[in-house]
Amino acid sequence: MTSEPWDIRPEGTGCVFKVRVTPRSAKNRVEGIRLGALRLRVQAPPVEGAANAAVVEYFSEALGVSKSSLEVVRGLSSRTKWVRVQGLVAAQVRRALGLDPPSE
Repeated sequence: MTSEPWDIRPEGTGCVFKVRVTPRSAKNRVEGIRLGALRLRVQAPPVEGAANAAVVEYFSEALGVSKSSLEVVRGLSSRTKWVRVQGLVAAQVRRALGLDPPSE
Protein backbone atom coordinates (compact mmCIF):
# COMPACT_ATOMS: atom_id res chain seq x y z
CA MET A 1 0.00 0.00 0.00
CA THR A 2 2.75 2.46 0.97
CA SER A 3 6.42 2.58 1.87
CA GLU A 4 6.09 5.51 4.29
CA PRO A 5 6.92 4.52 7.90
CA TRP A 6 4.02 3.90 10.28
CA ASP A 7 4.30 4.63 13.99
CA ILE A 8 3.46 1.24 15.52
CA ARG A 9 5.16 0.04 18.71
CA PRO A 10 5.22 -3.07 20.88
CA GLU A 11 3.48 -2.73 24.23
CA GLY A 12 2.93 -5.52 26.74
CA THR A 13 1.25 -8.47 25.00
CA GLY A 14 0.31 -6.41 21.96
CA CYS A 15 1.10 -3.11 20.31
CA VAL A 16 -0.05 0.49 19.96
CA PHE A 17 -0.33 2.42 16.74
CA LYS A 18 -1.06 5.94 15.53
CA VAL A 19 -4.21 6.62 13.52
CA ARG A 20 -5.46 9.82 11.86
CA VAL A 21 -9.27 9.63 11.67
CA THR A 22 -11.50 11.46 9.20
CA PRO A 23 -15.14 11.24 10.38
CA ARG A 24 -18.31 11.52 8.27
CA SER A 25 -16.86 9.73 5.26
CA ALA A 26 -18.85 7.93 2.61
CA LYS A 27 -17.52 4.57 3.82
CA ASN A 28 -15.10 3.10 6.36
CA ARG A 29 -11.67 2.52 4.81
CA VAL A 30 -7.91 2.85 5.26
CA GLU A 31 -6.28 5.38 2.95
CA GLY A 32 -2.62 4.62 3.58
CA ILE A 33 -0.04 6.21 5.84
CA ARG A 34 0.87 9.87 6.12
CA LEU A 35 3.25 11.49 8.61
CA GLY A 36 3.56 8.28 10.61
CA ALA A 37 -0.18 7.77 11.08
CA LEU A 38 -2.49 5.27 9.44
CA ARG A 39 -5.22 7.29 7.72
CA LEU A 40 -8.67 5.91 8.46
CA ARG A 41 -11.98 7.24 7.19
CA VAL A 42 -15.10 6.37 9.18
CA GLN A 43 -18.76 7.08 8.47
CA ALA A 44 -19.58 8.02 12.06
CA PRO A 45 -19.74 11.68 13.13
CA PRO A 46 -17.29 13.00 15.72
CA VAL A 47 -19.90 13.34 18.49
CA GLU A 48 -20.43 11.49 21.77
CA GLY A 49 -17.69 8.95 21.03
CA ALA A 50 -19.30 7.67 17.82
CA ALA A 51 -16.12 8.05 15.75
CA ASN A 52 -14.03 6.33 18.47
CA ALA A 53 -16.50 3.43 18.53
CA ALA A 54 -16.29 3.23 14.73
CA VAL A 55 -12.48 3.05 14.94
CA VAL A 56 -12.69 0.14 17.40
CA GLU A 57 -15.34 -1.59 15.26
CA TYR A 58 -13.26 -1.19 12.08
CA PHE A 59 -10.07 -2.57 13.59
CA SER A 60 -11.93 -5.39 15.35
CA GLU A 61 -13.19 -6.65 12.00
CA ALA A 62 -10.00 -5.91 10.04
CA LEU A 63 -7.69 -7.57 12.59
CA GLY A 64 -10.00 -10.42 13.55
CA VAL A 65 -9.96 -9.61 17.27
CA SER A 66 -12.69 -8.87 19.78
CA LYS A 67 -13.64 -5.26 20.50
CA SER A 68 -12.47 -5.78 24.08
CA SER A 69 -8.94 -6.38 22.72
CA LEU A 70 -8.89 -2.83 21.30
CA GLU A 71 -8.80 0.51 23.06
CA VAL A 72 -8.30 4.13 22.01
CA VAL A 73 -5.68 5.06 24.61
CA ARG A 74 -4.91 8.59 23.49
CA GLY A 75 -6.71 11.23 21.47
CA LEU A 76 -10.31 10.52 22.47
CA SER A 77 -11.37 14.01 21.37
CA SER A 78 -8.76 14.44 18.63
CA ARG A 79 -8.49 13.23 15.04
CA THR A 80 -5.05 11.81 15.84
CA LYS A 81 -5.42 8.76 18.07
CA TRP A 82 -3.33 5.97 19.54
CA VAL A 83 -5.00 2.55 19.46
CA ARG A 84 -3.87 -0.40 21.59
CA VAL A 85 -4.48 -3.96 20.43
CA GLN A 86 -3.88 -6.87 22.78
CA GLY A 87 -2.72 -10.25 21.50
CA LEU A 88 -1.21 -9.16 18.17
CA VAL A 89 2.32 -7.95 17.50
CA ALA A 90 3.12 -5.16 15.04
CA ALA A 91 3.96 -7.56 12.18
CA GLN A 92 0.58 -9.31 12.55
CA VAL A 93 -1.26 -5.97 12.51
CA ARG A 94 0.64 -4.83 9.42
CA ARG A 95 -0.08 -8.09 7.63
CA ALA A 96 -3.80 -8.05 8.52
CA LEU A 97 -4.14 -4.51 7.18
CA GLY A 98 -2.10 -5.22 4.03
CA LEU A 99 0.73 -2.93 5.12
CA ASP A 100 3.66 -5.35 5.01
CA PRO A 101 6.86 -3.57 4.01
CA PRO A 102 7.98 -4.42 0.47
CA SER A 103 10.18 -7.51 0.13
CA GLU A 104 13.71 -6.99 -1.12
